[in-house]
Amino acid sequence: MIRPGAEAALRRWAETLIGAAVVLVGLLWVPRGGGALGWVVAAGGLALAVAGAQRARFGAGGGGPGIVSVTEGRIAYFGPRDGGIADLDAITALTYEPQARPAAWRLDRAADAPLVIPANAEGAERLFDAFAALPGLDTEAVLRARRSAADGPVVIWRRGSVHPAVTGPH
Repeated sequence: MIRPGAEAALRRWAETLIGAAVVLVGLLWVPRGGGALGWVVAAGGLALAVAGAQRARFGAGGGGPGIVSVTEGRIAYFGPRDGGIADLDAITALTYEPQARPAAWRLDRAADAPLVIPANAEGAERLFDAFAALPGLDTEAVLRARRSAADGPVVIWRRGSVHPAVTGPH
């Protein structure tokens, strides 16, 4: 008997809420003789809450064209007109294109044409964890790009970059 919008918000933030509850349990154990174990549980809960907040801020996919799946280091996108598969090891650059309609992620690949995935494709929320596995990627840079009002492509990550950074149009 929960409104659909409220249910969606609870699902989106569930990991963060569970992490916060674990922090609370850990902190309650500390003065009751839990000592170091309480602090370890609280730290684990904090890590879970932070990771959950990042995923929730990334946003949920759905309602857009196509379907995204992520399996064992491989991103697959199947859309109504195009699609493809990109191994994480083969991605050379990650760019967010807020000006595209709908906004999209562009995965440049060394041997193939870029794979462009609408940010609102079904299952696009799985991309956050896949992107986090790219070496040296700053997950906060991904979140900043997703929320930016840039009018051109935003390069988030390049393979081999010493200092990966978000760059927008000049």
